[in-house]
Amino acid sequence: MESFIIEGGRLLKGTITPQGAKNEALQVISATLLTSDKVRIKNVPDILDVKNLIQLLKDMGVRVVQNGVNDYTFQADNLNLDYLQDDEFIRKCASLRGSVLLIGPLLARFGKAVIAEPGGDKIGRRRLDTHFLGFKYLGATFSHDEVRNVFNIEAPNTQHPTPNTQHLRGTRMLLDEASVTGTANIIMAAVLAKGTTTIYNAACEPYIQQLCKMLNAMGARIDGIASNLLTIEGVTTLGGTEHTILPDMIEVGSFIGLAAMVGNGITIKNVSLENLGIIPDAFQRLGIKIKVKGDDIFIPRQPHYAVESFIDGTIMTLADAPWPGLTPDLLSVLLVVATQARGTVLIHQKMFESRLFFVDKLIDMGAQIILCDPHRAVIVGHDRKIQLRGRRMTSPDIRAGIALLIAALSANGTSRIANIAQIDRGYENIEARLNALGAKITRVND
Repeated sequence: MESFIIEGGRLLKGTITPQGAKNEALQVISATLLTSDKVRIKNVPDILDVKNLIQLLKDMGVRVVQNGVNDYTFQADNLNLDYLQDDEFIRKCASLRGSVLLIGPLLARFGKAVIAEPGGDKIGRRRLDTHFLGFKYLGATFSHDEVRNVFNIEAPNTQHPTPNTQHLRGTRMLLDEASVTGTANIIMAAVLAKGTTTIYNAACEPYIQQLCKMLNAMGARIDGIASNLLTIEGVTTLGGTEHTILPDMIEVGSFIGLAAMVGNGITIKNVSLENLGIIPDAFQRLGIKIKVKGDDIFIPRQPHYAVESFIDGTIMTLADAPWPGLTPDLLSVLLVVATQARGTVLIHQKMFESRLFFVDKLIDMGAQIILCDPHRAVIVGHDRKIQLRGRRMTSPDIRAGIALLIAALSANGTSRIANIAQIDRGYENIEARLNALGAKITRVND
């Protein structure tokens, strides 16, 4: 296990460019299973979750060529379907949450898939019901192998599982929640289904929009992109394409938070501003100044930043919601930024019941935080009058990990963050990129 040693209290200055979007990468890479033709994907982030998914595709028989930095070509023309029953495949799926996105493409093209309970962040219950209900609507059936604790999923017409057979049937469905991965999985299953599929209450995050655009470029027929009502006319085959992944909006938001806490003038390049939604607004509500320069944003040094209040004078509340609401992945960073603001903020994490439990580490560092319950925390900002203290910590998940790293960079003294593999899952070469701005972060083996 590796840890970061962080020397706090150093001001950072310069320019940083966000990586490709992690969540989009997991979706579009999984979608390469839908065709036997070559699919080239650019701006692929070099992070642990993506590398593990690419290796899993290689193990399945996908031919993967790295054309250059962050640039890959995939060709799934000779898959080993027997490998899906192998214990090694099950073990790897269980350690990678993104593996759940393989179900839709495999079910659509070959009529069968196997799924173990996927791993990933320890942030509370992340149910798969939406995925399963969508597949059932499309005609799939499930059987549970109690010995191996896996689900075998099959579609009609699978006695001879071959590509280019429309195993699933299009239908109308209303999703029980606007799940991003659930919507992506159902879309990938429906594009090769027979007939028309209508998905209501679909997620419409930029990741989903990008997936739909890529699939349409491959020959799919998806209407309603960017809305919560998608209409998909099934086709018999899909072809190859080239696709470029968006900048990671969560990393952009993380860098805004970093610049607010310890920046001495930081420019974030090529952010795809139109795809950031209300992320800049959320930081501005904490008093952070953001200057837009084309598709770049500049965060000046702010000795103080004051939290806004609502029009009626009530306490500022930042809560997560499905797109175009505020992504839950940035609440941890916003919470850390609030610890040095002037004013009080209520953070309401609605989607996951244990994502706020990392605040005990911030309290140990000197932050004034009241954890009301698993979903709500009140932060009373120090207005930079009291500096956080360096501490030994452990990263419980990707987003808490980057939030703790930002807190450590702002703290007085030296901090140590263990279990940084969680941070590596979502942030590419993060210590080198921040050290280039003036940070002092050292990676060590425990």
